[in-house]
Amino acid sequence: MSILVRSFAWLLAAAVTFATLGPPGLRPHSDLGQDGEHALAFILVGLAFGLAYRRRRLLIAAAAVVLIAVLELMQFWAPGRHARLEDFLVDALTACIGFALAAAVEWLLTRFRARPVATSEGPAE
Repeated sequence: MSILVRSFAWLLAAAVTFATLGPPGLRPHSDLGQDGEHALAFILVGLAFGLAYRRRRLLIAAAAVVLIAVLELMQFWAPGRHARLEDFLVDALTACIGFALAAAVEWLLTRFRARPVATSEGPAE
């Protein structure tokens, strides 16, 4: 399962990289607007990497913020693209929210696994 989640996380990162640096005409568009599209993409990236690398979540989150900054700066050299501080802030913040969601999911799963199962049987006679 771990290899599947990690593969999904890296494929998602590749797709976001292509959408960020690729030709504007090939980028998917939705009714969410630019900030909404960025938020959705990076929440999913943070969630996927947070679930894929549970033991190093904080380190991976910090690396993600740095790489999001690099990705934004690379747009200076991508034709038809533009680097904006607002995009970086939305992307980094929502990626961190995704990492926090991954931590919450893991906490909930751990809590429910540790809880003893109650039965509806009456007292033994």
